[in-house]
Amino acid sequence: MSTDPIADMLTRIRNASMVKHDSITVPASKTKIAIAQILKNEGFTRGFELLKGKTPQHKNLKIQLMYKEKKAPVINGLRRVSRPGLRTYSGKSEIPRVFGGLGTAILSTPKGVMTGQQAWRSNVGGEVICFVW
Repeated sequence: MSTDPIADMLTRIRNASMVKHDSITVPASKTKIAIAQILKNEGFTRGFELLKGKTPQHKNLKIQLMYKEKKAPVINGLRRVSRPGLRTYSGKSEIPRVFGGLGTAILSTPKGVMTGQQAWRSNVGGEVICFVW
């Protein structure tokens, strides 16, 4: 069992895109579903669907990866920022920009999981989950 399930999800996405898989399956949670929704809205993935497991408690999340021409992955990089051993928080005025706005920062705020730009517009800060570019 992984001690950091979000890092496990990001690693699965990173590895699958490097070997050009069409989709990946990860155990589902509310936070992972919110991150998958952001990745879809920002154009990094084609979509996702919630799959039922053997029991109602065990659900899986199937994420369809997206590629450019000649199977070049849309996701060039993923980096986990806040981790269980070292939490990283950002105030509303200190929200990081990824590659000068070319990437996306994903934050967990009191208003839910959102991109750095959405958090800046909503005037809230929070825990910086990861960077995607």
